[in-house]
Amino acid sequence: MDKQVEALFENWRKRNISGLYCKNKELAKMAVLGMIPRESSVGFSGSKTLEETEAIPALERRGNIIFDPYKPGLSREESLAIRREAVLADFYLASANALSMDGEMVFFSGYGNRTSGVAYAKNVIVICGINKLTANIQEAMTRAREFATPLNCKRLSWESACLKDGRCHDEICRFPEYKRMCCQVLIIEGEVALGRLRVILVGENLGY
Repeated sequence: MDKQVEALFENWRKRNISGLYCKNKELAKMAVLGMIPRESSVGFSGSKTLEETEAIPALERRGNIIFDPYKPGLSREESLAIRREAVLADFYLASANALSMDGEMVFFSGYGNRTSGVAYAKNVIVICGINKLTANIQEAMTRAREFATPLNCKRLSWESACLKDGRCHDEICRFPEYKRMCCQVLIIEGEVALGRLRVILVGENLGY
């Protein structure tokens, strides 16, 4: 690890957050498999980063019970019900929209399953590429709102105002004209329960 990553990990330690560095996504996937027992259930939120690590399919192949709200053929009601169940799983996997060097983590959510899972699930593993690291919380919020969210709207064809030109239009992004994606914002500043929240920082660019 370089000095920047070491400083970040020290800031996480002061916030009761555990950090692990993996130099690539394959090692990150193996780390997830090592952290989660075979008999544990797993919930997760939609994430390009998680897709790229292929951690969820690896857990499913191994025999873990996976609460997957994104399976083809599910109705909207079925998908939302599984998202609620996923928060109660033994482990919850997610990625942040941005990290600050001071140790904060920023999560945006449309339906709230990601923010609720990260905030209150029994065990949480957050996986982030090095590209999500910013200097401070102000830059982290800017990254989440003006960079990550427009790209996710484009990826998911989500009819938010930023879908048109890839730029945040917070002042007009209101229902019913637009389907706003950044409805809930969670900033993790610390963790009371030591060991509940772990972050895998991957030394390559992943997701948005």
